Amino acid sequence: MILLVDDDPSVTASLALLLKQHGYTSLSAATPDDAFALARRPDCALVIQDMNFSRLTTGAEGLELLGRIKTERPELPVILLTAWGSISLAVLGMKAGAADFVTKPWTNQQLIQSVRTALNLANSRGTSGDEPALSREELDARYDFGDVIGNDPRLLRLLQVVGRVAPTDASVLITGESGTGKELIADALHRNSRRRAGPFVKVNLGGIASTLFESEMFGHVRGAFTDAKSDRKGRFEVANGGTIFLDEIGDLDAGSQVKLLRVLQDRTYEVLGSSQTRTVDVRVISATNRSLPELVEHGGFREDLLYRINLIAVNIPALRERPDDIPVLARRFVRAVAHAYRRENLALSPTALAWLRRQPWPGNVRQLRQWIERATIVGARDVLEVEDFSAVAEMDPREASRDALPPVGSMTVDEIEKAMIVKSLKYHDGNITRVAESLGLSRAALYRRFEKYGISM
Repeated sequence: MILLVDDDPSVTASLALLLKQHGYTSLSAATPDDAFALARRPDCALVIQDMNFSRLTTGAEGLELLGRIKTERPELPVILLTAWGSISLAVLGMKAGAADFVTKPWTNQQLIQSVRTALNLANSRGTSGDEPALSREELDARYDFGDVIGNDPRLLRLLQVVGRVAPTDASVLITGESGTGKELIADALHRNSRRRAGPFVKVNLGGIASTLFESEMFGHVRGAFTDAKSDRKGRFEVANGGTIFLDEIGDLDAGSQVKLLRVLQDRTYEVLGSSQTRTVDVRVISATNRSLPELVEHGGFREDLLYRINLIAVNIPALRERPDDIPVLARRFVRAVAHAYRRENLALSPTALAWLRRQPWPGNVRQLRQWIERATIVGARDVLEVEDFSAVAEMDPREASRDALPPVGSMTVDEIEKAMIVKSLKYHDGNITRVAESLGLSRAALYRRFEKYGISM
């Protein structure tokens, strides 16, 4: 049973009809006290609650009711209804434990998707508490994790969460350092979802200029601007029915954040140059190597957007935190490189493998792969030795600059990033393309960091 809480009977009647059409039963309440009494019923599986009652528009009663419900039944999911201009109330509600928020006037598709997601997540969390930790073999028997390699307990716990939430439409925020494999986790979420037969569209937001954001994401019609010589589909339209992966979302500028929030909120958008509103059905997965809460604190990221993309958070451990996986990854990369370069006898010596295991890997899995490929190109032997990797390490700006940097504990993340960019610029003699590649950034993202840190060429 779904509990509908609103002092406007036309709202609860409309919601009840919509839910009935999709196979759900509901009850309604017009006051906080009546709502709280019904929420305590064991058969109440979900609450859809307005934030304002009677003439009060501050949301105080709504927040108080939410707090009472979460205190009495912390596992009960609550979806908040709020006006677009009062999203700050919804953010407060999300902080207080709400499962999601939907703005009025809602789109039926978005509201039903939110209901399904909240119920599916509640069911998955209800069973996860009693579910024992699964081995890699058990996980692979249940799910398709493709190229996600490793047996470290932290990685296995992460994959267990991915397996549980993949069948839902919950928005997922993947965090972790550059090179840890965020795209692989996003791909695993898609391949284990009900959308697996649909498209998986990857978007590097750090590489899209703010002036091109609407055209890239929502498309344009012919004549929308000077160079628009034909209609063009946006990324959201291409991803319809599937999953859209928004990488480097922490690099998105303020204006583009507002436009993105709109489409994520109600799944509607307008093609550039057209006044027709279109609806899209997508699952949204985002990723960043930056701390979004810190960006929110300093005004660099919208808090309401953070809560919209962060229904489920997944943090990928750095490679140095799972050293036992380094030999497994290294052997896999050697096989791949050997096949690509037609050196079928290529192998790692035990000494080289032990040496690789001791390295700090600031570039994580991506750096390990790069080193093995570079060592293969530079070295002439079939068995890669420590000296082959030592030569590669001397060419890597991440390693060359490490000893010249102050201790990490004495620097902020921004200071470390600025120092690495400056060192890489010097190492590559100002070649922007090579600097961007060595740091794992797009050229556009690198230029934005120049502006952010006041770095001049």
